[in-house]
Amino acid sequence: MSKLKTHRGAAKRFKVTGTGKVKRSKANKSHILTGKPSKRMRHLRTSTLVAETDQANIKRLIPYM
Repeated sequence: MSKLKTHRGAAKRFKVTGTGKVKRSKANKSHILTGKPSKRMRHLRTSTLVAETDQANIKRLIPYM
């Protein structure tokens, strides 16, 4: 079987942890930031895990990560 291509858009957005879960960053942090409270911005800074139902699809997009 030939090599699989990595989906470059997904590779920039997701990382696979050591235990095999998929990590992502949170949305709503790129522009129009003046109206958002500091508490919200602080929470948006932290990364989170992708839902279990979506992990298989994302792993298919990034096969070698």
